[in-house]
Amino acid sequence: MPLEGTRGSETRVGAYLRRDVPTCRLDERLSDVRPRVRAAGWDTCFVVNDEQIVLGWLGRTPLAQDGDARVEQAMSAGPSTVRPSFELDRAVERMRRQSLSTLPVTTSEGRLLGLLERDTAEQAQHELNRNVARTLSEGSQP
Repeated sequence: MPLEGTRGSETRVGAYLRRDVPTCRLDERLSDVRPRVRAAGWDTCFVVNDEQIVLGWLGRTPLAQDGDARVEQAMSAGPSTVRPSFELDRAVERMRRQSLSTLPVTTSEGRLLGLLERDTAEQAQHELNRNVARTLSEGSQP
């Protein structure tokens, strides 16, 4: 998809997504979702419909408990999301300000694309800033 502005795709959230995010459906049981999420190495799960539209998420607490409730009963509704074209520096700032370790990335229709992890975003932002400084330094050399 084309980007607005003069900054390249490496400055956008979409370049740094984890796409292996576990998902589940409203009618599933926690006892079925829990082992699948743990086996994938995660402790949270996004609740989606058949079109992969984000409906909510299951946090650590419901997935850590032994209950057998339906996902719909245990989930938190509609997490805040960003688009893949969202600028990385703004995402890092938002994650720091709101003490977020991850940020879900969706299409404008709400379709889950992946997850931006704060550590990855901060590291990428640091590298981008270093490259800009290097370019400016080289440009000022005689």
